[in-house]
This record gives sequence, C-alpha cells and structure tokens, in this order.
Amino acid sequence: MGSAAAAIPSSLVQESFEELERQRELITSCTLLWKELSDHFSSLERDLQLKSESLRSKRQSLDLSTQRSLASLHHRELSIDGAVALALAKVDERRDATLLALSFPVSPLDSNNDHDLPGKLRSFCSRMDSDGFWDLVVSKRKEVELLRSELPLALADCIDPPKFVMDAISKVFPVDRRGAATKSPNDLGWACVLILESLVPVLADPELGTARPLVTRSMRERAREMADAWKEGLEQRGGIESVKPPDAHTFLQHVVSFGIAAKEDKNFYRRLVSSFAWRRQMPKLALSLGLEDRMTDIVEELISKGQQLDAINFACEAGLQDKFPPVPLLKSFLKDSKKGTSSSSEDRNSSGQAVGNGSRKEQSALRAVMKCIEDRKLEAEFPLEGLQKRLENLEKAKVEKKKPSGCGPANKRTRANNGGPMPPAKAGRLTNNAYVSSFPAATTFVRSPSAHSTYPAAAPPYPYDRPAGHGVYGSRSPPTIRDPYAFPTEEVAPAALGASYPPAPMNYPAYGGYNNGLAGYGNGLAPGYQQAYYR
Repeated sequence: MGSAAAAIPSSLVQESFEELERQRELITSCTLLWKELSDHFSSLERDLQLKSESLRSKRQSLDLSTQRSLASLHHRELSIDGAVALALAKVDERRDATLLALSFPVSPLDSNNDHDLPGKLRSFCSRMDSDGFWDLVVSKRKEVELLRSELPLALADCIDPPKFVMDAISKVFPVDRRGAATKSPNDLGWACVLILESLVPVLADPELGTARPLVTRSMRERAREMADAWKEGLEQRGGIESVKPPDAHTFLQHVVSFGIAAKEDKNFYRRLVSSFAWRRQMPKLALSLGLEDRMTDIVEELISKGQQLDAINFACEAGLQDKFPPVPLLKSFLKDSKKGTSSSSEDRNSSGQAVGNGSRKEQSALRAVMKCIEDRKLEAEFPLEGLQKRLENLEKAKVEKKKPSGCGPANKRTRANNGGPMPPAKAGRLTNNAYVSSFPAATTFVRSPSAHSTYPAAAPPYPYDRPAGHGVYGSRSPPTIRDPYAFPTEEVAPAALGASYPPAPMNYPAYGGYNNGLAGYGNGLAPGYQQAYYR
C-alpha cells in the first residue's frame, strides 16, 4: 500500500486538482448563465402578460365606447323627429313674440325704467337687434352676474339664436372691426365669452343635452368660417405665443358653443388649452373639445411647468384623481412658493423689496391652495389650520415691517464732528463755483428739512470749544458767506449764556423735492403682488 502511494507522481495529483478546479468553474458559470436566462425569460413573460392585460383592457374600453356610441346614435335617430317638432314649435312661438315686439317702436333704452335689464335684453333679442343687444351687454360690465343669469333666458326669445349671437360678436370676433381709434386691449373678450356661454343651454338638444347643439347647417358653416378666419389671423399675428387670453378663450368657446370641433385640429386645441390652463373654464372646454384621451398628457405637462393647481383642476374634471392625487401636488406647489421667500431672506444682499415680493408671493400661494382645498372638498386630507397659521404669521411680519423705526432718515444727515445738523445732500451739489463755508456761523441755526427730529430745548451756541485760531483767518472768526444755493436758514438773535432756544420747531419749505423723496422711504415694499387669476 505504501509502495502504491509512492508510485503516484505529484504532477499527476496537481493535474487532477486543476481539472477539478476547471470543472467547478464550469459548473459555476453554467449556474450563473442559467440564472440570467431564467430571469430574462421571466421578465419577458411578465412584459407579455402586462401587454396582454393592457390590450384586454383597451379592447374592453373600446367595446364599451362602441356600445355607448351605437346607443347614442340610435338615441339620436329616434330623437330627430321630436327635436324637429320642438324646433318648429319654438320658431312659431318666437315669430309671434317678435311680431308683438315689433308692434311697439319704442326702444327699450328710451324707457324710463333704466333698471329693467332683463326686459331690455328680451326686447333686443325678440327684435333680433344684435347691435343694440351688444351695446347693452358691453355697457353693463359691472353687472356680470346678473347678465350671466338673464342672458340664456333672453336668447331663448330669438327667432334664430345662433345667427343673432354671431351677428352680435362679429364686431370683435374673429377680427376687431371697430377701428384703431376705439380699440383697447382685452376690453371686450369677456362679453364674447359670456354671450357664447349663455348660448349653450339655448341650443341644447332636449334629448341629448349639450352634446348635440341644435344649429342649422348654414349657421354651422358660418361659425366654422369665423373660426377658420380667426386661426388664419392668429398665424399672421405670430402664432399661439402672441395670442391674448380673452381672444383664445373666445375662440375655444365659439367652437364648443356651435359644435364645430374638428378632429384634425385637436393638437391646436390642446396647445391653446395648455397655454391658458389657468383660466377656470379650460378643463370643461378641453372635455367639450374632445380631448378626453389627452387629459393625462395635459396634466403631466402642467405639473412639469410648476402649475400644480391647474393640474389638479384638470385631473378632477377628467376623473384622474387616483392617478394624480391632489394633496401631494398641493404640497409641491407650496414648497415651490417658499423657495423664493427663503432664498431672499437668506441672501444678505437682497433688498427689502425683494423680500417683500417673496412674502407676498407666498401669501398669494397660500390663499390659492386654501381655495383649492375648499373647492375640491379636501379638508379631511389637507387641514387648513396650518395654512391659516402660516398666512397669519406672514401678515403679522408685513405689519411689523411697516411700523416706523426709532430714527428717521433725517437723523442720518448729522455732522459727526460737532453734533450739529447738516443740510441735505443736494445742498452741496452746486452747478457753479460758489464757495460754501465749512464753518457754521454763531448766529445761524439750521434745522433739518423734515420733522423727523427736533432739537433740545436748551443748547449752548456751540457744542464744543472752538480752537484759538484758524490757518486762514487766524484769531478772527470766519466770515459768514451766504450761498444762494444752500438750504434756507433763519437768523436767531444772540442770547446770553445759558439762554435756551425756543422749543417750537421751525418749519422750512421742501428743498428740491427732498421731503417728497422721503415719503414712504425705507419701507422696502413694492406694489402689491397680483394673485393668480383662476377664472
């Protein structure tokens, strides 16, 4: 046994171990490769399963949408006869009302009852007097809420409401035809939007509602021509980037009111909606324009641009709250609004105006968030107590900054070497070579041009011992040289030692607008910050 062990060479043993090591490495490599292949095929299987579920969900959604569309078409077909009969009955009724109104030639504006706005609106509508109707609506801008409630009732008295409305707004839409002398920016867009909004319930189908506006083919073609003319003019004026918000809103509401939305223009509608998403009606207009399938993209775009509140409005209108929870978006909006305030307060070089602007922006953001929480009924998820407390603290800090400080600007203009008052800085900036003495005369007492500081009731003629002589005048007192450009002074008769000056302050006229320049000085506040308009 010992001889057999001695007969095996060591090289053979070494080779055997090396072969075992190679086998071990091969097994390890095969194991890792098998694991990678297994993970890869598992991932492919999961992806295929997810795609299959997505396709199945889309197919179910498509089937449901198809069923709804077919049911709607069937319902439309059945409702045609009833809608035609109702339209004919309304035409007869409106014709009789118009003939009755035309029998009275007196204009409603000439009546003694100037407060009968509903009666005037109905009279203009029944007469189909679009010019008078337009002028009356424009003149009642302060009564928008009353117009909003009365316009649908008045437009229902028109024989042809679509024609009447298009005639009324044609002065400013699609092109402003009033002339350059009477134009003012963004002045009548509100009237166009208000009238077009009021037309929607008037044209609503009795069976299908606003989904099918009752507009004749000729009026629909005219409305489409007006929309195309506005689009062409927009391209000539520089595109969507240069359009004014009321004009864009009028165009979109015009398309919705007359039911002329086109599939090929969906991208154009989407760009307009995203550009003016802060207007309150935009989410509903987006759905009415057929942008349901693009609402997710619009919400994501608004979030990326920092418009979280607008994104919440769109998400809630489209039923996407689960995909875009409102509370995290509100917190993100508040966090962004605090960045400007914190950066301004931490920067020592920031002016008081910049800090004030940042504070006002945060206050505006807090109010907007609180209103959004109340409108969307989110108090349970996002309590208002903390926001209200933060708003109160910011308002208190604003009030504290407005309080006057202990020393005004006049105290800063004080001579350091003798404690005496100093004229304003403008007094030393002369435009000629007139000499101004640097020694105050003993018999002259100068007060600051403002009433921010007063002098003591008793003061010696000189606050310090004067030197024995001067390099120029020797032991003589320097002459008093009156500078015609210096701040006006007032002579005081010499008094005995220990006498006091009169306690009543002397009033001086404003020097070169100096007092006016100090009005409101040092408060560091800019004009009030304008809130985000959410209409």
